Amino acid sequence: MPEAGADRAPQRRRPTLRDIAGSLDLSVNTVSRALAGKDAVSSATRERVEAEAERLGYVPNSMARSLVLRNAMTIGLVITNPSNPFYARLIGAIEERGRRYGYSLMLMVTEDSIDNERRAADELLRWGVDGVLAVPVQDGAEHWARLKSAGTDVVLLNRDLAELESDLVGVDYFESARRATALVLEGGARRLLLIEEDLAISPVAERVRGFHDTLRRHPHAVDDHTVLRVPTRRRASSSLPWDPSDAYRLGRRIAGEVQPGTAVLAGNDYFALGLYRALAEEGLSVPRDVTVVGNGDHPFSAYLDPPLTTVRLPAEEVGTTAVDLLLARMPGAPDVREAPACDERPVQRLLAAELVVRSSTGPVEDA
Repeated sequence: MPEAGADRAPQRRRPTLRDIAGSLDLSVNTVSRALAGKDAVSSATRERVEAEAERLGYVPNSMARSLVLRNAMTIGLVITNPSNPFYARLIGAIEERGRRYGYSLMLMVTEDSIDNERRAADELLRWGVDGVLAVPVQDGAEHWARLKSAGTDVVLLNRDLAELESDLVGVDYFESARRATALVLEGGARRLLLIEEDLAISPVAERVRGFHDTLRRHPHAVDDHTVLRVPTRRRASSSLPWDPSDAYRLGRRIAGEVQPGTAVLAGNDYFALGLYRALAEEGLSVPRDVTVVGNGDHPFSAYLDPPLTTVRLPAEEVGTTAVDLLLARMPGAPDVREAPACDERPVQRLLAAELVVRSSTGPVEDA
């Protein structure tokens, strides 16, 4: 009886530099130099080596290279929710920028869980990544401090951690909220509602602060203003960035209390989507009865009826700026001409968002 597994085809061995050298009767050192593009190798020899490497299917061992050079050529990226359209664009920009300088990306998702975030930080420490970009859960910083103490640079994305001395690249949510609030005031709104999610994170806090700051600057412009919190389910799952049904239920309540001159500022476009449905079911029209402004400029926003005025977030610019800043911090990283100027002190770069005005905002009709 044949032994178990005797009929299996032998596993193909990965070609090595030694295989290429033996095939061409060259030294391993010469082959290595040729594939690395070193000047000490003639163009004819380099062409022979490259052709043989391709014929054999040789692929460089990145892990072995990183052990020799003490450089993994890998950036860790920790994201709370990759299905959020902003973070999806951010990931793409970071991956593209890192690849430009020869870096791979190790993506980890926390789903806004501090336990998941601690595990991610420990994993990145074990893998020895060259640097980390992280959207923090904002519930503790000791794990990020441990990474920094081990010599791994950390740049925060979109959310701040006051207890961590680290660079931050994000969006100026305070200013974007001020501009959105001023827009509806200029349109004649007298009653303002701000709908925000119930997560205790800095982007939400900054939008609320911008909303209140604008109202303080125009103390006689409104009759009433309120901040309403949407009980999102994002703590339980990252399958969706937000659920329009959360804002829809709140919108049904708002629709029953609409007064002339009402404007609603939604913390994200999904909330505006749910609100549109609730208002329509009550026979209310946007912007005739209610002015609506969103946040995020998600792909569907321009196709709502009417098209939604919203804040377009600079996700790509946040991503590329963060990679450039991280590389500028990392010892041995390639020079980045576009990198922001930085010294020993942490850098905070808050990038401007664009207010995209569409048909959901207009002059509010008096009764």
